[in-house]
Amino acid sequence: MVQVAVIGCGKIAQIRHIPEYAENPDAKLIGFYDLNKERAGELAELYGGKAYTSVEELLADEAVDAVSVCVANHMHAEITVRALEAGKHVLCEKPMATTLEDCEAMVRAARDNHKNLMIGQNQRLAKAHVKAKELLEKGEIGKVITFKTAFGHGGPETWSIDAGKNSWFFDKKRAAMGAMADLGVHKTDLIQYLLDTRVEKATAKIAALDKRDSEGNLIGVDDNALCIYQMENGVMGTMTASWTYYGEEDNTTVLYGTEGIMKLYDDPKYSIVVIKKNGERIFYDIDRIQTNDNQTKSGVIDAFIESVVENKKPLIDGEDVLAAMKAVFASIASSEEEQTVSVSKTLSV
Repeated sequence: MVQVAVIGCGKIAQIRHIPEYAENPDAKLIGFYDLNKERAGELAELYGGKAYTSVEELLADEAVDAVSVCVANHMHAEITVRALEAGKHVLCEKPMATTLEDCEAMVRAARDNHKNLMIGQNQRLAKAHVKAKELLEKGEIGKVITFKTAFGHGGPETWSIDAGKNSWFFDKKRAAMGAMADLGVHKTDLIQYLLDTRVEKATAKIAALDKRDSEGNLIGVDDNALCIYQMENGVMGTMTASWTYYGEEDNTTVLYGTEGIMKLYDDPKYSIVVIKKNGERIFYDIDRIQTNDNQTKSGVIDAFIESVVENKKPLIDGEDVLAAMKAVFASIASSEEEQTVSVSKTLSV
């Protein structure tokens, strides 16, 4: 039995991490910490376990085997490294960290302390994405030439536990990055997973176009990111992340190959549609993608607990996610420098 504590008890913890731990037969929730002590106490009363008064107290508890890190972006690296050094396995929410150096420090801490570090890139676990990877490997649409992938919704201010224009997601100090890190990292990681290659060059425009704070000023982080990715295997495509898709979410990926087209989560009824070169259409009704308004089991917690129980590398290991984060930081640099940025030569762990 893996004894788990949750650090940061906001919306993502309450909607995904905590209930999924509670449902896992190999996990036992024994503790909670949040800056809002009343919130942590209410969850401890509801699920059992202890409400800790500090992160230090929680990490010093030898009964805790593993932790979920669900705090604001700027604290991901510090708390993750401290947890790993305290001998805990760690599941950290995305984005992994706010600098590449911090991401690398997290990977080193996991390696040096022989503990698992998993990042919550749940798009890899969506059933249609898993099936799509299988079909691509079988050559269902031939060799992929180009792609377009997008993740957009109306913004995190309705999702955050502290909803509204003063959400921490809009705070440059706590979030560091906006839609690119919140949504773009998902699709960046996904396209690398599907194509089994990494982003080599990024050309991007990242900006705040519409979201405003309570005083009417544009927020300090981006609400839109438009990226062109050149992959190491020669494939090219676009990645779009947005917090200004008002009215309907977009969580689609389309792959264009030498023998046809594959559309993922693009059709309202079929999660995969393959359109062959001769016009034949093949439909796969597998599942529905998660949305902010329609949460389903992510699979992330089950995969994390399984890795701890079986003492094996996590399915979405921190070191694997470094490449996606590297592309995110390169995209931000591309936008700032107004030029294409190479992303293939800076990993140092």
